[in-house]
Amino acid sequence: MNIVFVEPSFPNNQRRFVHALASVGANVIGIGESDDWALGDELRDAMTGYYKVGNVTNVHEMTEAVRYIQSQVYVDKLEATVEAHTMAAAQVREATGIPGTSVHATWLCRDKPSMKEALRKVGIPTAQSTAADSADEIWDFAAKVGYPLILKPRAGAGAQDTIKVSNDTELAHAMTVFGAHGATSIAVEEFNEGHEGFYDTICVNNAIVHDWTTHYFPNVLEAMRTRWISPQFITTNRQADSSFYGEVAELGRQVIEAFDIGTSATHMEWFYGPKGLRFSEIGARPPGVGCWDLYSAANNVDVYREWAHIQTYGVREQPMNRHYSAGIIALRPDHDGVIKGYSGIEEIQDRYGDWIIDGHFPPVGHLTQGVEAGYMANAYVRLRHPDYDVLRGMLDDVGRTIHVYAG
Repeated sequence: MNIVFVEPSFPNNQRRFVHALASVGANVIGIGESDDWALGDELRDAMTGYYKVGNVTNVHEMTEAVRYIQSQVYVDKLEATVEAHTMAAAQVREATGIPGTSVHATWLCRDKPSMKEALRKVGIPTAQSTAADSADEIWDFAAKVGYPLILKPRAGAGAQDTIKVSNDTELAHAMTVFGAHGATSIAVEEFNEGHEGFYDTICVNNAIVHDWTTHYFPNVLEAMRTRWISPQFITTNRQADSSFYGEVAELGRQVIEAFDIGTSATHMEWFYGPKGLRFSEIGARPPGVGCWDLYSAANNVDVYREWAHIQTYGVREQPMNRHYSAGIIALRPDHDGVIKGYSGIEEIQDRYGDWIIDGHFPPVGHLTQGVEAGYMANAYVRLRHPDYDVLRGMLDDVGRTIHVYAG
Protein backbone atom coordinates (compact mmCIF):
# COMPACT_ATOMS: atom_id res chain seq x y z
CA MET A 1 0.00 0.00 0.00
CA ASN A 2 1.26 3.48 -0.90
CA ILE A 3 0.54 6.06 1.82
CA VAL A 4 1.35 9.76 1.54
CA PHE A 5 2.21 11.13 4.99
CA VAL A 6 2.07 14.86 5.67
CA GLU A 7 5.07 16.48 7.38
CA PRO A 8 7.14 13.44 8.44
CA SER A 9 9.83 15.30 10.41
CA PHE A 10 8.19 18.06 12.49
CA PRO A 11 7.25 17.95 15.25
CA ASN A 12 9.76 15.26 16.10
CA ASN A 13 7.24 12.56 17.10
CA GLN A 14 5.93 12.59 13.51
CA ARG A 15 8.79 10.23 12.76
CA ARG A 16 7.09 7.62 14.95
CA PHE A 17 4.17 7.42 12.52
CA VAL A 18 6.45 7.07 9.50
CA HIS A 19 8.52 4.30 11.09
CA ALA A 20 5.36 2.52 12.21
CA LEU A 21 3.93 2.56 8.69
CA ALA A 22 7.19 1.27 7.25
CA SER A 23 7.37 -1.45 9.93
CA VAL A 24 4.06 -2.98 8.80
CA GLY A 25 5.05 -2.95 5.14
CA ALA A 26 3.52 0.28 3.82
CA ASN A 27 5.36 2.34 1.23
CA VAL A 28 5.53 5.83 2.77
CA ILE A 29 5.88 8.93 0.61
CA GLY A 30 6.44 12.04 2.69
CA ILE A 31 5.44 15.61 1.93
CA GLY A 32 6.97 18.25 4.18
CA GLU A 33 8.57 21.64 4.54
CA SER A 34 12.10 20.51 5.46
CA ASP A 35 14.94 20.04 2.98
CA ASP A 36 15.64 16.42 2.13
CA TRP A 37 19.12 16.54 3.67
CA ALA A 38 17.67 17.74 7.00
CA LEU A 39 15.55 14.60 7.46
CA GLY A 40 18.44 12.36 8.43
CA ASP A 41 19.29 8.92 7.08
CA GLU A 42 16.99 6.98 9.41
CA LEU A 43 13.85 8.86 8.38
CA ARG A 44 14.78 8.96 4.68
CA ASP A 45 15.37 5.19 4.70
CA ALA A 46 11.87 4.63 6.13
CA MET A 47 10.28 6.38 3.14
CA THR A 48 10.21 5.45 -0.55
CA GLY A 49 9.99 9.11 -1.56
CA TYR A 50 9.90 12.64 -0.23
CA TYR A 51 8.61 15.91 -1.72
CA LYS A 52 9.29 19.34 -0.29
CA VAL A 53 6.62 22.06 -0.36
CA GLY A 54 6.67 25.59 0.98
CA ASN A 55 3.71 25.07 3.31
CA VAL A 56 1.84 21.84 4.08
CA THR A 57 -1.35 23.82 4.78
CA ASN A 58 -1.29 25.38 1.29
CA VAL A 59 -3.91 23.31 -0.53
CA HIS A 60 -2.69 24.29 -4.01
CA GLU A 61 0.91 23.30 -3.29
CA MET A 62 -0.15 20.09 -1.62
CA THR A 63 -2.53 19.16 -4.43
CA GLU A 64 0.18 19.66 -7.05
CA ALA A 65 2.60 17.53 -5.06
CA VAL A 66 0.08 14.72 -4.63
CA ARG A 67 -0.90 14.79 -8.28
CA TYR A 68 2.77 14.44 -9.21
CA ILE A 69 3.08 11.45 -6.86
CA GLN A 70 -0.06 9.96 -8.41
CA SER A 71 1.56 10.26 -11.83
CA GLN A 72 4.32 7.95 -10.56
CA VAL A 73 2.44 5.47 -8.31
CA TYR A 74 -1.09 4.67 -7.21
CA VAL A 75 -1.80 6.47 -3.91
CA ASP A 76 -4.02 4.48 -1.54
CA LYS A 77 -4.12 6.96 1.33
CA LEU A 78 -3.06 10.43 2.44
CA GLU A 79 -2.72 10.87 6.20
CA ALA A 80 -2.10 13.86 8.49
CA THR A 81 -1.77 13.54 12.26
CA VAL A 82 -1.31 17.20 13.27
CA GLU A 83 -4.48 19.22 13.95
CA ALA A 84 -3.37 22.17 11.82
CA HIS A 85 -2.73 19.89 8.82
CA THR A 86 -5.98 17.92 8.82
CA MET A 87 -8.15 20.33 6.80
CA ALA A 88 -5.61 20.77 4.00
CA ALA A 89 -5.17 17.00 3.88
CA ALA A 90 -8.93 16.46 3.59
CA GLN A 91 -9.21 19.04 0.81
CA VAL A 92 -6.33 17.45 -1.09
CA ARG A 93 -7.90 14.00 -0.73
CA GLU A 94 -11.14 15.34 -2.13
CA ALA A 95 -9.37 17.07 -5.05
CA THR A 96 -7.32 14.01 -5.96
CA GLY A 97 -9.86 11.23 -5.36
CA ILE A 98 -8.06 9.62 -2.39
CA PRO A 99 -10.38 8.03 0.21
CA GLY A 100 -10.32 9.23 3.81
CA THR A 101 -12.06 11.48 6.33
CA SER A 102 -14.10 14.02 4.36
CA VAL A 103 -13.76 17.79 4.21
CA HIS A 104 -17.15 18.14 5.91
CA ALA A 105 -16.22 15.83 8.79
CA THR A 106 -12.86 17.57 9.20
CA TRP A 107 -14.55 20.98 9.21
CA LEU A 108 -16.93 19.84 11.95
CA CYS A 109 -13.93 18.68 13.98
CA ARG A 110 -12.15 22.02 13.50
CA ASP A 111 -14.93 24.61 13.81
CA LYS A 112 -16.16 24.52 17.40
CA PRO A 113 -19.58 26.24 17.01
CA SER A 114 -20.48 24.13 13.97
CA MET A 115 -19.34 21.03 15.85
CA LYS A 116 -21.58 21.82 18.81
CA GLU A 117 -24.56 22.62 16.59
CA ALA A 118 -24.19 19.32 14.73
CA LEU A 119 -23.97 17.43 18.02
CA ARG A 120 -27.10 19.06 19.42
CA LYS A 121 -29.03 18.17 16.25
CA VAL A 122 -28.46 14.46 16.87
CA GLY A 123 -29.17 14.67 20.60
CA ILE A 124 -25.64 14.47 21.96
CA PRO A 125 -25.41 16.53 25.19
CA THR A 126 -22.98 19.40 24.89
CA ALA A 127 -22.58 23.03 25.93
CA GLN A 128 -24.66 25.85 24.44
CA SER A 129 -22.45 27.76 22.02
CA THR A 130 -22.30 30.24 19.18
CA ALA A 131 -19.93 31.56 16.54
CA ALA A 132 -19.64 35.27 17.24
CA ASP A 133 -18.52 37.72 14.56
CA SER A 134 -19.15 40.87 16.58
CA ALA A 135 -19.06 42.16 20.15
CA ASP A 136 -22.86 42.56 20.11
CA GLU A 137 -23.30 38.86 19.39
CA ILE A 138 -21.04 37.96 22.31
CA TRP A 139 -22.91 40.26 24.71
CA ASP A 140 -26.26 38.88 23.51
CA PHE A 141 -25.08 35.30 24.09
CA ALA A 142 -23.83 36.20 27.58
CA ALA A 143 -27.19 37.79 28.44
CA LYS A 144 -29.05 34.69 27.22
CA VAL A 145 -26.86 31.93 28.70
CA GLY A 146 -25.22 33.62 31.69
CA TYR A 147 -21.76 33.18 33.21
CA PRO A 148 -19.29 31.57 33.31
CA LEU A 149 -18.45 31.38 29.61
CA ILE A 150 -15.54 30.06 27.55
CA LEU A 151 -14.09 31.99 24.61
CA LYS A 152 -11.70 30.28 22.22
CA PRO A 153 -10.50 30.42 18.59
CA ARG A 154 -12.95 28.68 16.27
CA ALA A 155 -10.28 26.26 15.03
CA GLY A 156 -8.11 26.03 18.15
CA ALA A 157 -6.72 22.85 19.69
CA GLY A 158 -6.70 22.06 23.41
CA ALA A 159 -6.62 24.96 25.86
CA GLN A 160 -4.51 27.19 23.64
CA ASP A 161 -5.80 30.79 23.68
CA THR A 162 -8.89 29.69 25.63
CA ILE A 163 -10.27 32.21 28.13
CA LYS A 164 -12.85 31.65 30.89
CA VAL A 165 -14.90 34.69 31.93
CA SER A 166 -17.18 34.99 34.96
CA ASN A 167 -18.61 38.52 34.65
CA ASP A 168 -19.03 41.51 32.34
CA THR A 169 -15.65 43.00 33.23
CA GLU A 170 -13.77 39.80 32.41
CA LEU A 171 -15.73 39.39 29.18
CA ALA A 172 -14.86 42.90 28.04
CA HIS A 173 -11.18 42.23 28.76
CA ALA A 174 -11.26 38.92 26.87
CA MET A 175 -12.70 40.61 23.80
CA THR A 176 -9.84 43.12 23.80
CA VAL A 177 -7.36 40.20 23.96
CA PHE A 178 -8.91 38.49 20.95
CA GLY A 179 -9.15 41.84 19.15
CA ALA A 180 -5.45 42.47 19.72
CA HIS A 181 -4.72 39.14 18.04
CA GLY A 182 -6.83 40.08 15.01
CA ALA A 183 -9.59 37.53 15.64
CA THR A 184 -12.68 38.28 13.57
CA SER A 185 -14.77 35.28 14.66
CA ILE A 186 -14.54 33.35 17.90
CA ALA A 187 -16.34 30.47 19.58
CA VAL A 188 -18.30 31.36 22.71
CA GLU A 189 -19.81 28.62 24.81
CA GLU A 190 -21.37 27.75 28.13
CA PHE A 191 -18.84 26.66 30.74
CA ASN A 192 -19.05 22.93 31.48
CA GLU A 193 -18.83 22.40 35.24
CA GLY A 194 -17.36 19.15 36.48
CA HIS A 195 -14.47 16.73 36.09
CA GLU A 196 -12.72 16.71 32.71
CA GLY A 197 -11.22 13.84 30.75
CA PHE A 198 -10.73 12.56 27.25
CA TYR A 199 -11.64 9.51 25.18
CA ASP A 200 -9.35 8.45 22.36
CA THR A 201 -9.96 5.89 19.64
CA ILE A 202 -8.68 4.35 16.46
CA CYS A 203 -11.65 3.51 14.28
CA VAL A 204 -12.25 1.75 10.96
CA ASN A 205 -15.26 2.77 8.87
CA ASN A 206 -16.76 4.41 11.99
CA ALA A 207 -16.30 1.25 14.10
CA ILE A 208 -14.07 1.64 17.17
CA VAL A 209 -11.16 -0.82 17.08
CA HIS A 210 -9.11 0.54 20.00
CA ASP A 211 -10.08 2.98 22.74
CA TRP A 212 -8.71 4.57 25.90
CA THR A 213 -10.29 6.72 28.62
CA THR A 214 -8.11 9.28 30.41
CA HIS A 215 -8.64 11.69 33.33
CA TYR A 216 -7.23 15.18 33.91
CA PHE A 217 -6.20 16.29 37.42
CA PRO A 218 -7.06 19.17 37.65
CA ASN A 219 -9.07 20.31 34.62
CA VAL A 220 -7.04 21.74 31.74
CA LEU A 221 -7.79 25.44 32.12
CA GLU A 222 -6.78 25.44 35.77
CA ALA A 223 -3.73 23.30 35.03
CA MET A 224 -2.51 25.60 32.26
CA ARG A 225 -2.97 28.79 34.27
CA THR A 226 -1.63 27.96 37.74
CA ARG A 227 2.12 27.64 38.33
CA TRP A 228 2.13 25.84 41.68
CA ILE A 229 0.00 22.98 40.37
CA SER A 230 1.83 19.90 39.05
CA PRO A 231 -0.92 18.71 36.68
CA GLN A 232 -1.48 15.11 35.70
CA PHE A 233 -3.43 13.03 33.28
CA ILE A 234 -3.94 9.31 33.82
CA THR A 235 -5.31 6.68 31.45
CA THR A 236 -7.32 4.06 33.29
CA ASN A 237 -7.26 0.27 32.95
CA ARG A 238 -10.74 0.02 34.48
CA GLN A 239 -12.79 0.64 31.34
CA ALA A 240 -14.49 -2.75 31.53
CA ASP A 241 -15.33 -2.37 35.23
CA SER A 242 -17.52 0.73 35.25
CA SER A 243 -20.83 1.69 33.70
CA PHE A 244 -19.55 5.27 33.56
CA TYR A 245 -16.77 4.30 31.16
CA GLY A 246 -19.36 2.47 29.09
CA GLU A 247 -21.37 5.69 28.93
CA VAL A 248 -18.27 7.61 27.78
CA ALA A 249 -17.58 5.00 25.08
CA GLU A 250 -21.16 5.07 23.86
CA LEU A 251 -21.06 8.86 23.60
CA GLY A 252 -17.83 8.60 21.62
CA ARG A 253 -19.34 6.01 19.28
CA GLN A 254 -22.34 8.25 18.60
CA VAL A 255 -20.09 11.21 17.77
CA ILE A 256 -17.92 9.17 15.38
CA GLU A 257 -21.00 7.89 13.55
CA ALA A 258 -22.73 11.28 13.52
CA PHE A 259 -19.69 12.95 11.96
CA ASP A 260 -18.87 9.99 9.69
CA ILE A 261 -15.20 10.05 10.69
CA GLY A 262 -14.43 6.84 8.78
CA THR A 263 -10.98 5.34 9.38
CA SER A 264 -8.94 7.58 11.66
CA ALA A 265 -7.54 8.21 15.09
CA THR A 266 -9.77 10.47 17.19
CA HIS A 267 -9.36 12.57 20.33
CA MET A 268 -12.52 13.51 22.24
CA GLU A 269 -12.88 15.67 25.37
CA TRP A 270 -15.68 15.22 27.92
CA PHE A 271 -16.94 16.65 31.23
CA TYR A 272 -18.88 14.97 34.02
CA GLY A 273 -20.66 17.15 36.56
CA PRO A 274 -24.06 18.22 37.95
CA LYS A 275 -25.62 17.99 34.47
CA GLY A 276 -24.25 14.49 33.89
CA LEU A 277 -21.87 13.53 31.08
CA ARG A 278 -21.32 16.27 28.52
CA PHE A 279 -19.38 15.99 25.29
CA SER A 280 -16.89 18.80 24.69
CA GLU A 281 -15.10 18.40 21.34
CA ILE A 282 -13.47 16.00 18.89
CA GLY A 283 -10.35 16.03 16.75
CA ALA A 284 -9.94 13.64 13.81
CA ARG A 285 -6.31 12.93 14.71
CA PRO A 286 -4.22 11.34 17.46
CA PRO A 287 -3.94 13.09 20.83
CA GLY A 288 -0.87 15.17 21.59
CA VAL A 289 1.53 15.41 24.57
CA GLY A 290 2.71 11.82 24.38
CA CYS A 291 -0.65 10.18 25.13
CA TRP A 292 0.05 7.27 22.82
CA ASP A 293 3.32 6.62 24.70
CA LEU A 294 1.25 6.17 27.86
CA TYR A 295 -1.24 3.91 26.09
CA SER A 296 1.63 1.82 24.72
CA ALA A 297 3.18 1.46 28.18
CA ALA A 298 -0.19 0.68 29.79
CA ASN A 299 -0.85 -2.18 27.37
CA ASN A 300 2.63 -3.37 26.35
CA VAL A 301 1.52 -2.67 22.79
CA ASP A 302 3.03 -0.21 20.28
CA VAL A 303 0.00 2.00 19.60
CA TYR A 304 1.75 3.76 16.70
CA ARG A 305 2.22 0.39 15.01
CA GLU A 306 -1.42 -0.48 15.73
CA TRP A 307 -2.48 2.74 13.99
CA ALA A 308 -0.19 1.92 11.06
CA HIS A 309 -1.51 -1.64 10.79
CA ILE A 310 -5.09 -0.39 10.78
CA GLN A 311 -4.32 2.25 8.16
CA THR A 312 -2.55 -0.30 5.97
CA TYR A 313 -4.70 -3.43 6.40
CA GLY A 314 -7.95 -2.20 7.97
CA VAL A 315 -7.68 -4.50 11.02
CA ARG A 316 -5.88 -4.42 14.35
CA GLU A 317 -2.72 -6.43 14.96
CA GLN A 318 -3.04 -6.81 18.75
CA PRO A 319 -5.73 -6.16 21.38
CA MET A 320 -5.23 -3.77 24.29
CA ASN A 321 -4.63 -5.90 27.41
CA ARG A 322 -5.08 -3.05 29.96
CA HIS A 323 -2.56 -4.53 32.39
CA TYR A 324 -1.67 -1.06 33.69
CA SER A 325 -2.95 2.43 34.23
CA ALA A 326 -0.38 5.02 33.13
CA GLY A 327 0.05 8.72 33.76
CA ILE A 328 2.22 11.80 33.43
CA ILE A 329 2.88 14.56 35.92
CA ALA A 330 4.22 17.92 34.77
CA LEU A 331 6.83 19.48 37.06
CA ARG A 332 6.87 23.27 36.85
CA PRO A 333 9.87 25.48 37.67
CA ASP A 334 9.30 27.84 40.57
CA HIS A 335 10.20 30.82 38.33
CA ASP A 336 10.56 31.51 34.63
CA GLY A 337 14.09 31.96 33.34
CA VAL A 338 16.72 29.20 33.24
CA ILE A 339 16.91 25.89 35.08
CA LYS A 340 19.04 26.16 38.23
CA GLY A 341 18.67 22.61 39.54
CA TYR A 342 16.44 19.84 40.93
CA SER A 343 15.80 18.04 44.18
CA GLY A 344 13.98 14.79 45.00
CA ILE A 345 14.74 12.89 41.79
CA GLU A 346 16.84 10.16 43.42
CA GLU A 347 14.27 9.77 46.19
CA ILE A 348 11.50 9.09 43.66
CA GLN A 349 13.78 6.78 41.67
CA ASP A 350 14.41 4.73 44.82
CA ARG A 351 10.69 4.53 45.69
CA TYR A 352 9.16 3.84 42.28
CA GLY A 353 11.96 2.75 39.95
CA ASP A 354 10.12 -0.38 38.73
CA TRP A 355 7.04 1.66 37.84
CA ILE A 356 8.74 4.63 36.15
CA ILE A 357 8.27 4.69 32.38
CA ASP A 358 10.61 7.64 31.86
CA GLY A 359 11.36 11.17 32.96
CA HIS A 360 12.52 14.38 31.32
CA PHE A 361 14.66 16.95 33.12
CA PRO A 362 16.07 19.80 31.00
CA PRO A 363 19.73 20.47 31.85
CA VAL A 364 20.85 23.25 34.15
CA GLY A 365 21.00 26.48 32.14
CA HIS A 366 18.15 25.45 29.83
CA LEU A 367 15.48 28.09 29.25
CA THR A 368 12.15 27.38 30.94
CA GLN A 369 8.76 27.58 29.25
CA GLY A 370 5.62 29.17 30.67
CA VAL A 371 3.03 27.01 32.43
CA GLU A 372 0.62 27.56 29.53
CA ALA A 373 3.00 25.66 27.22
CA GLY A 374 1.65 22.33 28.44
CA TYR A 375 2.43 19.08 30.21
CA MET A 376 5.73 18.35 28.46
CA ALA A 377 7.05 21.92 28.31
CA ASN A 378 9.54 21.59 31.16
CA ALA A 379 10.25 18.57 33.39
CA TYR A 380 7.92 15.60 33.66
CA VAL A 381 7.76 12.01 34.92
CA ARG A 382 5.64 9.17 33.51
CA LEU A 383 4.67 6.09 35.51
CA ARG A 384 2.47 3.02 35.25
CA HIS A 385 0.95 0.64 37.80
CA PRO A 386 -1.68 -2.14 37.77
CA ASP A 387 -3.82 -0.28 40.33
CA TYR A 388 -5.22 3.06 39.17
CA ASP A 389 -5.64 4.43 42.70
CA VAL A 390 -2.10 3.48 43.69
CA LEU A 391 -0.80 5.20 40.55
CA ARG A 392 -2.65 8.40 41.45
CA GLY A 393 -0.98 8.38 44.84
CA MET A 394 2.43 7.79 43.26
CA LEU A 395 2.00 10.72 40.89
CA ASP A 396 0.89 12.95 43.77
CA ASP A 397 4.02 11.91 45.67
CA VAL A 398 6.22 12.79 42.69
CA GLY A 399 4.64 16.25 42.58
CA ARG A 400 5.31 16.81 46.29
CA THR A 401 8.85 15.44 46.23
CA ILE A 402 10.55 16.66 43.07
CA HIS A 403 11.21 20.38 42.83
CA VAL A 404 12.43 22.35 39.83
CA TYR A 405 14.45 25.47 40.60
CA ALA A 406 14.83 28.28 38.10
CA GLY A 407 15.68 31.94 38.01
